[in-house]
Amino acid sequence: MEPVAFITGGTRGIGLGIAKKLASEGYDLAVNGVRDEEAVGEVLTELRSSGQRIVYCQGDVSDLGNHAIMIERAVVELGHINVLVNNAGVAPGVRADVLEMSEESWERVMGINLKGSVFLAQRMANYFLAQREDTPGFPACIVNINSVSATIVSVNRAEYCVSKAGLAMATQLFAVRLGPENIPVYEVRPGVTRSDMTAGVQEKYDKLIADGLCPQPRWGEPEDVAKAVFSLVRGDFSYSSGHVFSIDGGMTIQRL
Repeated sequence: MEPVAFITGGTRGIGLGIAKKLASEGYDLAVNGVRDEEAVGEVLTELRSSGQRIVYCQGDVSDLGNHAIMIERAVVELGHINVLVNNAGVAPGVRADVLEMSEESWERVMGINLKGSVFLAQRMANYFLAQREDTPGFPACIVNINSVSATIVSVNRAEYCVSKAGLAMATQLFAVRLGPENIPVYEVRPGVTRSDMTAGVQEKYDKLIADGLCPQPRWGEPEDVAKAVFSLVRGDFSYSSGHVFSIDGGMTIQRL
């Protein structure tokens, strides 16, 4: 059975880094994104150059009506799904002080980062359990790509921090529920990582890193996160369900 991974937000940034790594390691992919397929044609061509089957599942994960459609397309074209990588996420459109944060921004960020991830995990978990009825031992796992913002406060993007704190709890909830079924659920927390999301604040983080933000004084790269995800889905940490894997250059170590 060829392993198949479903990756949300998989056409750019960290998600694309994960997609490239898994494709290079023999995974067929269902890659989700919100752009038209024509707009991501070059990305899909690059992924297909690995020789793996790549299916594009367009859809906004915050619209729960898209979930069943995307999963069905992936299963029809690829046969099955073994891995969900919940990666899709957005930052606030405007970095407003928590005292000025808008309801519109809150709803948008929470819808994509938390609601979309939780309910996609729910649907995928039920799919995995149904597969187990027909195929005992069907390999499956869920990886939630979170952020150090799950525990580190940024008062000018409160909605992002709260969405990530919620995703951390969701990881534990699913890990406990699916533990008896031997379906591990992991949380990966990148630190300051080079991506579209951080492109607009590169100068700020360049300075913070130079001033000692991370013990390892460099930016994280999508490839750093991708290597961790591959290790998890390969089963290297099969007895660590619910745990946090920090890919942050030591940023979250408390120091004096």
